Amino acid sequence: MTAINNNLAASPFAQTYFHGTKADLKVGELITVGFNSNFGQRKNAKYIFLSATLDAAIWGAELAFGEGRERIYLVEPMGEIEDDPDLTDKKFPGNPTKSYRSTAPFRVVGEVSNWQSHPAEQVKVMKENLVKLKEQGINSLND
Repeated sequence: MTAINNNLAASPFAQTYFHGTKADLKVGELITVGFNSNFGQRKNAKYIFLSATLDAAIWGAELAFGEGRERIYLVEPMGEIEDDPDLTDKKFPGNPTKSYRSTAPFRVVGEVSNWQSHPAEQVKVMKENLVKLKEQGINSLND
């Protein structure tokens, strides 16, 4: 497990983190654990997720449950973050997607208003693969 402490003072070179969702949030709001997750068994989420890459956040928004508009927020972790084991241990050793999880809240500090979705066919295939995993009983390590 790689833990990252984000208690450093802000600087012009501070790491930017993204959170993809369909939730309608405002600057200053906190994203917290305790809501139904977007993935796995959709249980009460033990973790919340963020990424240091815009691409991973776009996937988060595109794959999120719900009918709302896909959104990408800039977030500030309020505590420690760690590698997301679903991506690092199972799919991408070394965490090239820069995907993380936390039990501590994230503060919304902005929204990315202009970003490019993945091709519709690619999103469709990804959603179909998630359904297949669920049917096979393969669940998220984050449930």
